[in-house]
Parts: sequence; C-alpha cells; structure tokens
Amino acid sequence: MMLERYFRLSAHGTNLNRELLGGATTYLALVYIVFVQPAVLSAAGMDFGAVLMATCIGSAFACILMGLLANYPIALAPGMGHNFYFAYAVVLGMGVSWQQALTAVFSAGILFFILSLTSIRHQIIDAIPKSLGNAIGCGIGLLIALVGFEWGGIIVNKPGTYVGLGDLGSLPVLVTLAGLTLTAIFYVRKITGATLWGIVTTTIIALGVGMVKFHGVFSAPPSLAPTFCHFDFSGFFSLDMIIIIATFLFLDIFDTLGTLIGVAPAAGLVQEGKFAIKRNALLADAGGTVAGALLGTSTITSYVESSAGIQAGARTGLAAVVTGILLLLTPFFYPLIQLVGGGVKVSETLTLYPITSPALIIIGVLMMKGVKEIDWQSPAEAIPAFLTIVVMQLSVSITDGIAFGFISYSILSIFSGKFRSTGLALHLCALVLLLRYIFFV
Repeated sequence: MMLERYFRLSAHGTNLNRELLGGATTYLALVYIVFVQPAVLSAAGMDFGAVLMATCIGSAFACILMGLLANYPIALAPGMGHNFYFAYAVVLGMGVSWQQALTAVFSAGILFFILSLTSIRHQIIDAIPKSLGNAIGCGIGLLIALVGFEWGGIIVNKPGTYVGLGDLGSLPVLVTLAGLTLTAIFYVRKITGATLWGIVTTTIIALGVGMVKFHGVFSAPPSLAPTFCHFDFSGFFSLDMIIIIATFLFLDIFDTLGTLIGVAPAAGLVQEGKFAIKRNALLADAGGTVAGALLGTSTITSYVESSAGIQAGARTGLAAVVTGILLLLTPFFYPLIQLVGGGVKVSETLTLYPITSPALIIIGVLMMKGVKEIDWQSPAEAIPAFLTIVVMQLSVSITDGIAFGFISYSILSIFSGKFRSTGLALHLCALVLLLRYIFFV
C-alpha cells in the first residue's frame, strides 16, 4: 500500500486507522484558531473572511508540507501570541499598517527558511537563556488572557486605576463567564478538543439567550482578494521594521523548537535520549509562514495541540496530512464561523466577543506552564524574566516586554560573572533595543 510505504506506518508502530483518528483529533484540538484568528486580525483592519481563508489554506499547506517532508504528526496554524503581537503591538501599538506587518511576517519566514538550511539555528538557540525564552511565552500567555478578559467585558477601563471589573450582570459578561466555566470543566475532565467544545457550548448559550442569530451552516468560501499578496515594503529598512521582523523570527523559531521538543517523547521521536530536530520540519514551518503571509495571515507555526492527536495514536506525517485536508474543507462552513467569531456591539465604541474570549483566557492558562522552568532562586535570571512578563502586560506590548528582559539580562550578566558565557546574540539584541529607546522612542 502506497501510504504504508511512504509514511512507514508499521515501522512507527501505527496503522491507517490510528493516523486518521490522530489527524482528526488534532484538528478538533486546534480548529478554534479558525474562529479566533479572523477576530484578532480584523481588529487590525483586515477583512474577516479573507483572514479566515488565509488561515485555513495556509495552515493546510503547512500541515501537508510537514507530513510529506518530515513525516512528523505535527500540525501547524497561526500561532497564538504571534497574532496578538501582529495586531495589537505592531499595527495598533506602533502604527504600522497591516500590509507592512504582513511584509514583516513574510520576511521573517524567508529568514527562518534560510536559517533552517544552516547551523546558525543552533547558535541562535544556544544564545537565548532558557529563563527568557520561558518568560516570553508566559508573558504572551498572560497578554492573551488579558485580551480575553477585555473582549468578554470582565475587565474594563476604570478612571484612576486604569482597569477594573466590568458589569458582571450584563448579558455578554454572563455568557463569557458561563463559557469560561464550561471550557475549564472540559479541560479538568481532559476532554479532547476542550477549547473547541467550549466555543461550541458558548455559542449554543449565546443563541439560546438571543445574543446572536443563526444564519446557516454552509456557504461558498469567502474571497481571498482583500489580503492576498497585499505587501507594503515602505519603511522596510527602518529600525522599527528590523526589530519587528527580528521579533517575528525569534517567536517563530522558539515556538517551533519548543513544540517539536515538547511532543517528541510522546511521538516516539527520541532516540537514545536525544532528539535531533529534522531540518525538513523547520523548513515546513518556515514554508507555512511564507505561504500564510502571501495569503494574508500572521505567523504559522507548529502547534502544541498536536499532542492531542499523538495521544490518540498518531505517529507519522499522515496524521498531519489528514489535519490539513480537514482544514481545507473548513471555509465551506463560513456562516457558522462568522457567527462564532463575530463581535456583539454593546455601544457605538464597544464591541465584545463573548463566544471566543473564554478560549483566549484558557489559552493564557496553558501558556503559563513555562513559568516553573524559570530559575527564581537566581536574581540574574529571575529579575529579567519577571520584567519580561510584567512589562509585557503593563505596556500591552510584547516588544517592550522582550526589550526589558534582554536589556536587564545583559546588564546583570556583567555583575553575575556571566557576561562572556552569555551569547553574543543576546548582547547585540539588547544593545539594539536600548538604542531604540534612546533615539527612536
């Protein structure tokens, strides 16, 4: 059988049925991004339907590429954290157009592809302290949760204290709280696709109380035209744009490597206690980012939700191909996705997203796992990590959180005797970020 020969199912201790089930399970675990991604990027002025199409097609391409090139059961889709950095830090925070931001994502994908062909990727990985890598992930998770609380109306602007509790008795907030409770219960009960089922049940509640209206399930897919190849290279060589590209690149590299290493034991990819990441896996990831930017979506990266499919028995790239095919079929359910991902207009200036906000809050919880890997007993490690996490929230900027972390780590390494042992790449990044504050902010 052709599939047996190409994916070497027997050699990996699996069979066709397990791979089909694993691929479908991974799809159920990550398909929430199809609802969330258009809602996030539409905040940056991008067309909801076009982003949905770009997300589905770009993710499907990356999944199939991963399956065929690397034979890994790893699915890919737009990264949570990358999309918020794109929309809120780069476009809304820095005043960069979404077309320029897509150009930055495309450029970062090209650079990642080139780096994946060389040994430089190992030098970059070795240069970034583990504590900072974990702190960035945790900080992004908290920022995603903060947006979820705001989208659900639980946290609002308050004079004097800046933030405070919203009207907990209002209908959108009650729906958000109900959805959050149910999603948390699904996770506690270890239900596969808990995030998706949380979105489904929250949607049913919203329909039941008349907060949203049902307009059908199937339709022709929306057009890609509003985002397809909409690049803008103006200001490409400015310091801000260089920093944006470098940040997209950094996030993509570490998200990819973290996911691949994290799922390796369960997937049977560890041999003799070591895990050597296949170059083709990184090429597939980079190729997904490039394709996604061309189509009109933010960084596509390896998904930790792939572990759900692996737990269901997936061991080869056939599972990733199955996930990709299912993603290709998803746009035909556009009316349903628009119902789930669309906002509820509360006033002329306020739109809430009570159906998807519980998922963002729970995703924030899941991204906090890395906090235990930070060495809190060492001030030289703990202080930069803390600044990274906290500044990211208080400034609502991933860039500023990373900057404070890198700069403080570089300075403290002088007094902790670790300056020479700390990677040169980190010191150079810290210097560039410091110069940005001095001359450009």
